[in-house]
Amino acid sequence: MIISGGENIYPAEIEDALMKLDGVSDAAVIGVPGDRCGETVKAVITRVAEGLSQGDVISHCRKNLPHYECPSSVEWMQDSPRNPSGKILKTELRKPYWQDRKRNVS
Repeated sequence: MIISGGENIYPAEIEDALMKLDGVSDAAVIGVPGDRCGETVKAVITRVAEGLSQGDVISHCRKNLPHYECPSSVEWMQDSPRNPSGKILKTELRKPYWQDRKRNVS
């Protein structure tokens, strides 16, 4: 769960919306430190189409999700880190953003 500006945000709902966007082959949503709201939503996406931009992703989310659930940034990855059963390791995706801050990233 991501807490942004007092709102509880569930990544699964955002990930479902992202997977409906043409050109997205895999998506994970994580919370990263935010200056104003505690955490902000970041989408980590593996894309099929190189022409897919951050603006395309955010625009798609704004049409399909409440504004507070929309990612404020997008990161592109070739492959997401996974455990042996195939689940995306979000702890690994969050590490670079929370290294110097206090937060439980497990």
